[in-house]
Amino acid sequence: MPTHASRSRQILAAVIGNALEWYDFVVFGFLIAIISRLFFPADSEYASLLLTTATFGVGFFMRPVGAIVLGVYADKKGRKAALQLIIGLMTLAIAMIAFAPPYAAIGVAAPLIIVLARLLQGFATGGEFASATSFLVEMAPLKRRGLYGSLQMVGQSLAALGGAVAGALVTRGLSPEQIDSWGWRLPFVFGLLIGPLGIWIRRNLSETDEFLNARASAGPKVSIATLLTGHLRGVFVTFGLVISGTITYYVVLVYMPTFAKTQLNIPLTDAFVAQVIGLLCLTAVIPIFGWLSDQIGRKPIIIAALVGYLLFLYPLFSWVHANPTLTNLSIMQAILCSLIGVLFGPISTALAEQFSPGVRSTGLAIAYNFAVMLFGGFAQFIVTWLIRETGSPIAPAYYVMFGATVGLIAAMFLVDPSRHRR
Repeated sequence: MPTHASRSRQILAAVIGNALEWYDFVVFGFLIAIISRLFFPADSEYASLLLTTATFGVGFFMRPVGAIVLGVYADKKGRKAALQLIIGLMTLAIAMIAFAPPYAAIGVAAPLIIVLARLLQGFATGGEFASATSFLVEMAPLKRRGLYGSLQMVGQSLAALGGAVAGALVTRGLSPEQIDSWGWRLPFVFGLLIGPLGIWIRRNLSETDEFLNARASAGPKVSIATLLTGHLRGVFVTFGLVISGTITYYVVLVYMPTFAKTQLNIPLTDAFVAQVIGLLCLTAVIPIFGWLSDQIGRKPIIIAALVGYLLFLYPLFSWVHANPTLTNLSIMQAILCSLIGVLFGPISTALAEQFSPGVRSTGLAIAYNFAVMLFGGFAQFIVTWLIRETGSPIAPAYYVMFGATVGLIAAMFLVDPSRHRR
């Protein structure tokens, strides 16, 4: 077993690498309002937004493919090898976006480059959640798995925070002409520069004992079909809970700057400030409830968070729409992001515990990424369409509440081994 100091270094390296990886993926979503007019010009702002949010979603089509390929790779070659490969692919993809000429320069080839880059990003992130979660949970002491697993979501939160800070600095520090000319590229260039750091960090990871023991005692190879049928409960529980988590993440976190600008008429500079406030709350809350799940179990915390979604979402969206100020938006984001943090604290570990070590990365990756592809990747597209079709600016709240309902049903069937360890 690794020493405490060695384990701490491994966990820190995994979390930093995870944050760098997710930063590259989510920063595109924060800058959709800018990218839409540069790469997807159309007759109306609504049409441009639909085209760009669809492109954001296109990357998710490749996530199940990446989930299968990289999940199998992680279960065969190890968590470390998979994590190194993933961040290398992501660095290549963000380079394509950072240096892509706009539509005005090369015409239709510009959006094609963006689409190809998003497909590559989707493939890479298809294996990230499962590989990083498996690594963190398997590296943890048995009675601290909730805390260690929560660091997966801390990494994602730090990535979103980095994207929001980058967006705030660019939109606040540059003129609109500078932003359109070159300023929008800066957050992507930053992601490109830190890519080699992430690769170096992941080279210094050690393989987990749990994976090595599982590989040493492995029996005959299990096909993906056999894996899925043998873990149906785990697959469906994971699928349902990820639906709730991914809808919330991509609506409340990634889509919110666009929503604030287009529906509340709040400037992007202010929207990013509110986003930073919410993400600071999210980052602080996640490990607290990850730790708490080791004390009282994962299931009660997950259920409480989802009930909180149902109680607070509609009133908060309605209140901010009626009173669209930076202060009110910041208060809403602080409350909603804190609730998300309650859910995200135990969820990574809870999902990993639905699968045995020998098939954990593959099973988790497949269930997770199909849910994200179907309900998260096109969340921004769906809510943009819902707002238009229903005529209700607060339609995003309905979609998040739908996700919370699905998550509640799935949570009832969650296997929670942490409740038997105390």
